[in-house]
Amino acid sequence: MEKLWAPWRIEYIRSSTKGCFLCEALKAKEPAPVLVLEKSDTAFVIMNRFPYNSGHLMIAPVRHIGNYENLDEQEIVEMHRLLSRALKAMKMVFHPQGYNIGINLGEVAGAGVVGHVHMHVVPRWQGDTNYMPVLADTKVVIESLDNTYKLFKQALVKLDRLQ
Repeated sequence: MEKLWAPWRIEYIRSSTKGCFLCEALKAKEPAPVLVLEKSDTAFVIMNRFPYNSGHLMIAPVRHIGNYENLDEQEIVEMHRLLSRALKAMKMVFHPQGYNIGINLGEVAGAGVVGHVHMHVVPRWQGDTNYMPVLADTKVVIESLDNTYKLFKQALVKLDRLQ
């Protein structure tokens, strides 16, 4: 049997036993190392360190809250405003053909972070799935997180100039 090594996955396994990575990212002095792209008073956008596809983002309220129905109106509106900006930036950077946008609520629904509500935004392209996740439990991501972060930041600056 052949082995396909994916040693970067151990970081996810080790980090998943710690506290809330979303709250920890908000405490960081610099946003780039923790991949926070934008932050307002009530919500923020962060790149997924373990993406399903290049450009996979998450949008969450600043407040640590696990139930969507307990979000206040300002948090809901701001999360969706940031979603709209994220989609515009994604179009500028990746030119996706579609998107998966979703919220996993509860552990049985696939929520990796049960205590902090967040939306996933995953860009999609025709044929972007392959045999690697099925046969090797490995996802191929075609661009470094650092480069993707820089491209997103540039796109967000362009968006601000257009407004």
